[in-house]
Amino acid sequence: MSNEQDGVLKALRTAINVEVDGKQCYLQAVQVSGNEVGKKLLQELVNEEDAHQQTMLEIYKAIQRKKGWPETHFQPDKGKKLRGLFNMTCKLIVGNIKTMPNEIEAINLALDKEKKSYDFYSQLLENSTLSAEQEFYAELRGEEREHELILLDYYEYLTDPVDWFTKAEHHSLDGG
Repeated sequence: MSNEQDGVLKALRTAINVEVDGKQCYLQAVQVSGNEVGKKLLQELVNEEDAHQQTMLEIYKAIQRKKGWPETHFQPDKGKKLRGLFNMTCKLIVGNIKTMPNEIEAINLALDKEKKSYDFYSQLLENSTLSAEQEFYAELRGEEREHELILLDYYEYLTDPVDWFTKAEHHSLDGG
């Protein structure tokens, strides 16, 4: 195996660990969530981290077999499923928001992990040479950014639900 392949495999092993850590973070957050919105959102984030990990394992194995980066069919939905689930669930549970003491801390930890993941995939993107590899890391980076944005929305939903609902409903407070 070439040094370049060794480097790619090492990066993928690290990326797999990043996704495993993210999944564990979300599983713990599901446990401390005090509301249906949080549990559904965080469980879907668990599923997405798991899907990322599975795709990386497939790529890893393909590189070991073929000695090169395979074509991937990784096409994330750019947060549409997460955003739709979150918005729909929030609107169905109006006024029934419970926040457990550790939930805000768990969301802050998840936000930090997503920022670090974004930075990590940015670095891999910058250092990759194959277009398929670059495309993959760019998509992953975008997914991590979407995760961060939805977590910021959830944080606002928990800490200031009135403002969140005002923004979500696009109400105008013109004073007139």
